[in-house]
Amino acid sequence: MSFKKDLINMLEEFADLMEFKGENKFKISAFRNGANSIRRFEGDFEAAVEDGTIRDVKGIGKGLQAFIYELKETGNVTDYDSLKNEVPQGIIDIMGIRGIGAKKVKQLFEELGIDDLIKLEEACRNDKIASTKGFGGKTQEKILEELERIKRESGFIHLSKATRLSEEIEEKLKNSGQVKKLAVTGELRRSMEIISKIEFVVLTDHAEGVAGIFEDSELKSGVIQVESYQVPVLIHLTKNESEFYKKLFTTTGSDEFLSNSGITIPEVVSSEENIFLSADKSFVIPELREVSYFDYKPENSDLAFEDFKGLLHFHTVWSDGMNSLQEMRRRAEALGFEYAAVCDHSRSAFYANGLTEERVLEQTEEIAKVNAEKGITVFQGIESDILRNGDLDYPEDFLKNFNFVVASIHSNFNLSEDEMTSRIIKAIENPYTDLLAHPTGRLLLSRQGYKVDIKKIIDACAENDVAIEINANAYRLDLDWRNLFYAREKGVKISINPDAHSIEGITDTRYGIGIARKGGVKKSEVINCFDKSTFINFINRKVTKYKN
Repeated sequence: MSFKKDLINMLEEFADLMEFKGENKFKISAFRNGANSIRRFEGDFEAAVEDGTIRDVKGIGKGLQAFIYELKETGNVTDYDSLKNEVPQGIIDIMGIRGIGAKKVKQLFEELGIDDLIKLEEACRNDKIASTKGFGGKTQEKILEELERIKRESGFIHLSKATRLSEEIEEKLKNSGQVKKLAVTGELRRSMEIISKIEFVVLTDHAEGVAGIFEDSELKSGVIQVESYQVPVLIHLTKNESEFYKKLFTTTGSDEFLSNSGITIPEVVSSEENIFLSADKSFVIPELREVSYFDYKPENSDLAFEDFKGLLHFHTVWSDGMNSLQEMRRRAEALGFEYAAVCDHSRSAFYANGLTEERVLEQTEEIAKVNAEKGITVFQGIESDILRNGDLDYPEDFLKNFNFVVASIHSNFNLSEDEMTSRIIKAIENPYTDLLAHPTGRLLLSRQGYKVDIKKIIDACAENDVAIEINANAYRLDLDWRNLFYAREKGVKISINPDAHSIEGITDTRYGIGIARKGGVKKSEVINCFDKSTFINFINRKVTKYKN
């Protein structure tokens, strides 16, 4: 996470902690407003901190400046740490529940003595929250839903976090000189969207030596268990290649796939492919080894990062991104992309410095200048908010200014399923809509998706020739892979986008590719894999927008 985002999160939590402690309301407002000022800040925030120009930004007073510079210089803020130590961890946990602000947390603490999640759930089960002034039955129901989600998802980490940890562990194993062969296995090898444990299979003659690489490890029954990471790490030990491939097959799973596969593993094998061939079956890529494979029998996906020609749906400093358009373009070109479509936020996204009509036209001029230079082509897109009534964020006579229109929801999540479904379908039916982004709005391990009939949404995309996104940000990975089979049956085009807000975020595309492979998606179905002329044909399929 960037310094800017870390800072915003800390400021908002600091304001919540101060509100819970009953501190000066003007100071609380100053820090909340400061977080919003930083969120709206255009340009290189860290550079502004370094050169001192941050002091000239409206809404960032001396107290907030001191907070920023202490965090920048030391990585900590004394006042924040001190206040956090004064508030019970259970209270902080409750503050993390959507729909309960610091004021309500304080009320629950003072009136009902609720200071942890267990007491909160007990109060909900006994209808004490519903009868508390300012809450009610609907709020109680939503709190219970959040508590159930927290219990269900505790002990998991995001795919991106698991990938980074696995790469760190893999480097340790390779550098140890104790390992002849190794492979990631389990949930991570299958590209599950959230991960409960990280697993490896290794070929080694030195089991004790491998165990000694890690602190807090235990060697038991041929498996090294390491508990010093955020989730358990299991290293399955093998002594020869045949054993290695058999263990790789069984630990990759899933359990449902293994039990339904009808495969009996031979005594000696030379590869995973050999295991499938011995049972007279076609090889199934790891990502597809779920119980859903037997329902749909998809062909193996042929998707790879090297197939991607278009970087679509990313943000720049024009809205809430961290890098300039030129910086994003150069990074995309270095990664092998042949064209890009910048999609900054639209005007209603005030929280993300959304573009007014005037600023859209200013960005158009910059894009023209960038495209006049040598390098990949940049198309002007927009991530247009879908308003409550289903309209896009600009009138149609202005939407024609964009080459690529991405429709998405960022507000009013609590509509009924029928209302939300109708709202999204209306946006899909807009003749300028090219892509429906993160169609359920979920944030993995944080927020459930809004209530929506996803099959009706997919049907509408098919009927209106609108692509549907797999948002590759590891916190979203939305559309869920389980719905990809139906989308493909309906012939809906897929777009796999990092929703990148920085140059580093572009490579998040790989997580979206893993999710697409779980649905058997072929490169021919992915608009990012179109060459430039085919992409231009796609964006011109309903209305002429691109002018060469």
